[in-house]
Amino acid sequence: MSTHTLRLFFLGDGVQASRPIVWVIGFFAFLNVYSIQAVLPMVMEDFHASPLQAGLTVGATVLAVGLISPFIGMLSDALGRKNVICISLFALTLPTALIPLTHSLNALIALRFMQGLAVPGIVVVLIAYVGEEFRGGGVARMMSIYVGGTVMGGFCGRFITGHAGDLLGWRGAFVLLAAMNLIGTLLVWWRLPASRHFVANRNVQGALNMLWRHLHNRRLMASCAVGFCVLFSLVGTFTYVNLYLAAAPFNLSAAGLANVFAVYLVGVLVTPLAGRHIERLGFMKALLWALSLSASGLLMTLAPSLPVIVVGLTICSSGVFLCQSATISAIAKNVTQGRSLATGIYYMSYYAGGAVGAWGAGVTFESWGWSGSVMTIVVVQMLAASIVGVVWRKPS
Repeated sequence: MSTHTLRLFFLGDGVQASRPIVWVIGFFAFLNVYSIQAVLPMVMEDFHASPLQAGLTVGATVLAVGLISPFIGMLSDALGRKNVICISLFALTLPTALIPLTHSLNALIALRFMQGLAVPGIVVVLIAYVGEEFRGGGVARMMSIYVGGTVMGGFCGRFITGHAGDLLGWRGAFVLLAAMNLIGTLLVWWRLPASRHFVANRNVQGALNMLWRHLHNRRLMASCAVGFCVLFSLVGTFTYVNLYLAAAPFNLSAAGLANVFAVYLVGVLVTPLAGRHIERLGFMKALLWALSLSASGLLMTLAPSLPVIVVGLTICSSGVFLCQSATISAIAKNVTQGRSLATGIYYMSYYAGGAVGAWGAGVTFESWGWSGSVMTIVVVQMLAASIVGVVWRKPS
């Protein structure tokens, strides 16, 4: 961080002080979601699990996020933003601390599911917070800052877990993550400014009416469908590429797999830089370019060369992050009422896509290997591009 950013973080207030803490919240929300991917081969060996069974430890978390997201949106619209974010961060710490004590794969999957139940209270509510507190053209930039934090959190969760797993075993790695979660919770409670523009809505009937309106908003539903395809791609890619690279001829260790996730760091740089150009280019064009970029990178991973695979994963992941930034920016800008509920619906679809991706890419991986997973993911990305081209092209 620069000196100016550090000064804002520790001394600033209001909107200026929110910028670094929004990044921090995104970081801690996603520190846990995919952390187990780097140690999946160790988990498979410990519990004698198949690739698809091991993939459920990823799918369970994203499924839980999807199931609870719309309800968290309603709760946040009634209770406010900061309290829900801080309570959810603390709730995320508890199952993380219990994971090292598990002695069966089913117990591990259950605790990973519990982790997922806490995540919507962070990500769904934060996006509503940003939509309310940052008006006009600042929304896309703030969303890009948030996505940059989630990307770094996703990378660090995998990187830390992989290297700690090599030294301490996969159980010891989760002890470290639990301690980090607690520190993050205290930091956010201390530094996140209270909402200035939030207006409580405790009218249940009104919330149901708003839900009905959102479900009939074609552009919002198209955004949700795109979100489904986007996380299908990301989870399917970075769950099963680990198993592909851990096997012959690559034979990467847990630490080696963790190093591969350094490709996420490119997304940390690219996403905020691109954020200022997304609205200028247009959400639809930005999304179509990002999908094309991601699919091209994914196809590169079919080459039998580790350096080429790493470059392909870099391009693929950067495209996915840009897709996510363009989609949530479009929702934050175009949805003016019931933002938290709209975001909750989006994340329900988004994480349902991740859960289906953990299953669908796993089925094709067991049948045809990594090439089967790649072809499945590319088809899903083509579907997302078709949805955007048909629905977003029409006037709202």
